[in-house]
Amino acid sequence: MDGDQADGGFVQAGLAEIPPTLQRVVDAGDLSGFVTLIWRKGEIVQVNTVGHRDLAAKTPMTRDTLFRIASMTKPVTTVAALMLLEEGKLKLDDPITKWLPEFSDMQVLKDATGPIDQTYPAPRDITVEDLMTHRAGLAYAFTSMGPIAQAHEDRLGPPLGTPLTPDGWLKALGALPLSYPPGERFHYSHATEVLGFLVARIEGKPLGQVLKDRIFSPLGMNDTDFWAPPAKSDRLAKLYRMNPDTEQLEDASFPLETAQPVFEAGGGGLLSTADDYLKFARMLLGKGEVDGVRLLKPETVETMARNRLTDAQRAVPFMGMPMWMSQGFGLGLSIVDDAEKHQWMGAASAGSFGWPGAFGTWWQADPAQDLILVYLIQDSMPLGPEAVANLAAKRGLGGRAALPVFQKQVYAALGK
Repeated sequence: MDGDQADGGFVQAGLAEIPPTLQRVVDAGDLSGFVTLIWRKGEIVQVNTVGHRDLAAKTPMTRDTLFRIASMTKPVTTVAALMLLEEGKLKLDDPITKWLPEFSDMQVLKDATGPIDQTYPAPRDITVEDLMTHRAGLAYAFTSMGPIAQAHEDRLGPPLGTPLTPDGWLKALGALPLSYPPGERFHYSHATEVLGFLVARIEGKPLGQVLKDRIFSPLGMNDTDFWAPPAKSDRLAKLYRMNPDTEQLEDASFPLETAQPVFEAGGGGLLSTADDYLKFARMLLGKGEVDGVRLLKPETVETMARNRLTDAQRAVPFMGMPMWMSQGFGLGLSIVDDAEKHQWMGAASAGSFGWPGAFGTWWQADPAQDLILVYLIQDSMPLGPEAVANLAAKRGLGGRAALPVFQKQVYAALGK
């Protein structure tokens, strides 16, 4: 590189500001650590490993640290389903009852926050597209208010770590009423878990095996799975939450799996690394192809990364936030369509796409800049009933303020 110009067209001085900014967040005790990665125009420009993956053991973050990527799992599951679509095994307008009879004759709540025994028959079946766009009328406990939120927790268990088998879970979910009629609105939900089990039924094998066969092995994503086997478990970053009384981080990690889990949550269960997820993001940025491996046709990726929400659906806040003011939602991905309005969230070009995870993990592919950002932390947030109320009040999200700062520093280093 020459003078102040770094690889990928970045200003070196701008990139140099990122590591100390992340370090200050760790030093303040807001987060345990970070792994961030910047890729542009065919090369990795910067990787930062800051802080610790295990505070008690003082084990540092490393580039190969494994993170629970939560809802960053959703685009992966959606890609697997779209591969089946290309093969003619499913269509977007197919009713899911074709494979999942558990969702036949669904009832809809008369009031999404009202009694769960006050319902009416769903006007139509849930479709595959409804699942991919979170317009199925399904719910999560943590995105819902009222009795339906508690009913999800009581009958399904937590969103990650349920003791149920896939078949038992599908039966329990299908017995609960929908919060909204299929197709009516975007309501963030277990839709992608359902999509994953639909894929598994079509393929006749567990979802994890489908993803390994179709996505992970072809792309060389050797560290991505629904569990960390013993040989890798020491690389798994611990999950921390801020104790509001002590204002100190405390360990909130899930128990380690001792074998491949029976319940593989296609909406949030994957573990991965920065380099592994980069391969997946590059595949989508490359319109279905990376390093000579093609998973999807270009037109399929274009469909995936095109907004499908109506203006009325975008007017409804997402978990208390004006999420759709600057972006829409396609098939398993959000897409920025107004870069100027998007500044309240961070930074992006129009056409950028991605989807974050509940534990603070995030990624974005920006076709206009030929840029991919991967940002990994392990910051626990409440996922129990009515957690949306805490999110709307912005309680316990101090450490999350680092993400928009990171985004804006990256784009500033590009002169944007």
